Amino acid sequence: MRIGVMIGPERGDPARKAARMVEDVGWAEGAGLDTAWIPQIPNDFDALTAAALMGARTTRIELGTAVVPLQAQHPIALARQALSVQAAARGRLALGVGPSHHWIVRDMLGLPYERPAAFTRDCLDVLDAALRGPGPVDVENETFTVHNPLDLGPTGRLPVLLAALGPVMLALAGERADGTVLWMADERAVAEHVVPRITKAAERAGRAAPRVVAGVPVCLCRPAEADAARERANRILGEAEISPNYRRLLDRGDARDVGDLCAAGDEAAIAARFRRFADAGVTDLSVRLLPIGADRDELIASKHRTRDMIAALAAELR
Repeated sequence: MRIGVMIGPERGDPARKAARMVEDVGWAEGAGLDTAWIPQIPNDFDALTAAALMGARTTRIELGTAVVPLQAQHPIALARQALSVQAAARGRLALGVGPSHHWIVRDMLGLPYERPAAFTRDCLDVLDAALRGPGPVDVENETFTVHNPLDLGPTGRLPVLLAALGPVMLALAGERADGTVLWMADERAVAEHVVPRITKAAERAGRAAPRVVAGVPVCLCRPAEADAARERANRILGEAEISPNYRRLLDRGDARDVGDLCAAGDEAAIAARFRRFADAGVTDLSVRLLPIGADRDELIASKHRTRDMIAALAAELR
């Protein structure tokens, strides 16, 4: 199992966010981590722009978006942006995309959110053709009529990962993508729901075994502080639980909320939790660092302790 870290625009001075993300990815590459996953937060920094900045400052680490909402832009525009970023990163981009959630697409963007799986399939028709470039992109389906010249082509292979939580989307991810990016999936949900469905679909389509990228909050702390870490996870990350998609995924496993997903405790407890995810079939773990502390200095110290432990553990689990 490969270990990566989420690097996103945390709260703070907007003018410093880009520099902080570049600094964090520099640490991740220097620490030997395999991947950096960049969330696309609805009200904040653009994930692909961040990946381009990170790609220009690194040489080895894979950079993945987790994930870009498909409804927010035309698939030709998304392909053009992804191919540009992949060139800047010298072939190290993993493009994570997905149909997002009703509370983003409908409530925030004012766009329709009917039949998201069908819309995703139609987007993939265009995106797949564009990412095979350079050359004309000619696609006609229920959603798009595209006849677009494109002079860009991929710099090496550009994997596409699809956010997939339910049976229909997991089947689509297995048939049409290189894997899936998960959030709110515990070990049981991965082992009994995600992996069997996506693997069967990939085998049926004659595709390689899919990647399964699981996002997990992590906090290195004393065992007596583990409950406080889980409470903090619920406080700062629990808003996603309002999505019916995530609630249904939680129901597939044993976790009740994001706090239950949090790997919190000492090194042994976190290593054991990571191994359970590996045994469930996770190929890539995306660590969401979750520091705890009473003030800024304590939070920074907690973050550094956790990420240093993650770097040591990554070498063992690779």
